[in-house]
Amino acid sequence: MTVNDIPIISFFQRVLDPLIVMGSLYLATVAFNEPFSGYCLVLMILAFFISSAVYQHIDPYRTWRSGRMLAYARDTIFGWCVTIAVLYFLGSASGMRYYYDERVLLAWAVATPLAILASHLAVRFAGGSSDGGRELRSVLVVGANDAGIKFADVCRRHPNLFMQVLGFFDDRNGERRPALLAHPVLGRMSEAAAYVRRHNIKMVFISQPVSAQPRIRKLIDELKDTTASVYFLPDVYVFDLMQARFDTVGGMPVIAISETPFMGFNSVLKRGTDIVVSCVALVLLAPLMLAIAVAVRLSSPGPVIFRQRRYGLYGEEIYIYKFRSMTVLDDGADIVQARKNDGRITRIGAFLRRTSLDELPQFINALQGRMSVVGPRPHAVAHNEQYRKLIKGYMLRHKVKPGITGWAQVNGLRGETATLDRMEARIQYDLDYLRNWSLWLDIWIMLKTIKVVFSRENAH
Repeated sequence: MTVNDIPIISFFQRVLDPLIVMGSLYLATVAFNEPFSGYCLVLMILAFFISSAVYQHIDPYRTWRSGRMLAYARDTIFGWCVTIAVLYFLGSASGMRYYYDERVLLAWAVATPLAILASHLAVRFAGGSSDGGRELRSVLVVGANDAGIKFADVCRRHPNLFMQVLGFFDDRNGERRPALLAHPVLGRMSEAAAYVRRHNIKMVFISQPVSAQPRIRKLIDELKDTTASVYFLPDVYVFDLMQARFDTVGGMPVIAISETPFMGFNSVLKRGTDIVVSCVALVLLAPLMLAIAVAVRLSSPGPVIFRQRRYGLYGEEIYIYKFRSMTVLDDGADIVQARKNDGRITRIGAFLRRTSLDELPQFINALQGRMSVVGPRPHAVAHNEQYRKLIKGYMLRHKVKPGITGWAQVNGLRGETATLDRMEARIQYDLDYLRNWSLWLDIWIMLKTIKVVFSRENAH
């Protein structure tokens, strides 16, 4: 991400993208010698409003800001495909699509996303060139704290940013400063502006807490007498960040400290994967599930399917399905986890739990949208209420849908968590999953789950 991304993004959203969407349709009619009729004007207007709504939901600029250009291109193309699909549905339902030349529509549909991406890359390149091309920009950091040190380290590790940190300005004495600074401390905050003027510094990054507001105001006033660009580094690194990102709410800048990874395109990808995998699993496993249902019914009195309350997405209560494996149906305020040689487990239930076949009905939960195929395993409500008071960040695992299998389960934390240490370890794996989610991680967990199930570890 460059420091000019926010003005560029505003330019894309308000000016460039609408012009490309509408202008490419006009050029397509010219290319095929077709008249630009009132129907084309209607299509322009519809395309503008629909694409704006789609891109607002998918938010490809989030990946732009994080510097992931391939993901940004993917989100842009996907958003345009959704726009075309909506337009095609409206055109077919109303009969308007027959008023357009198919060659014009096809050329417009193909050319528009390519033109959007090309223009964005051109503006990004031009924006970088306007800052001096590949010339190193001199940088000062005001505040030798965690955020300032992390920023300086990022500049050092990413030479493609073309930003050279010359040093820090900090009011603390030598004993209170961090021990191993990779850059020198050049003076106190009050001396920063003079240093900027004397050395013609290009960029100043202020990393100070809110409690230093008077000093920050004084420094900013002094820096107005220089040509340096001034930026503020919010001190968010003291928090346990999860999917942190910059965003705006009604035009006001905000910083997400703890956010779900499933937004925009990722939410569509995750839900689509759940539907496909659940449908395939239920079709292929239907004979096996029928046989298990009969065996459970004949083995002991009670229902075949056990419904238990769990916490789902955002901590809302849901019911999950399992093949009954015990003689009791605990779902109250005090639930004892199943243990090895637990007398409550039926004979067929022991086999089902050992092979995890009792979990198969949860593919129905995933198809319903209450669960996901991969995610943090849902705990009983009673256990949630117990452990949320004991483990920091416990409830963050509910920022995503609970899963049939999860990162903790394929890392040796399947089954009973007899001690607080084991539950803490499971929660850490769950939170790591939220921080590092990708489709490939989900696929890896699914494949590894098969191996874990056949190894029959920790299941009783």
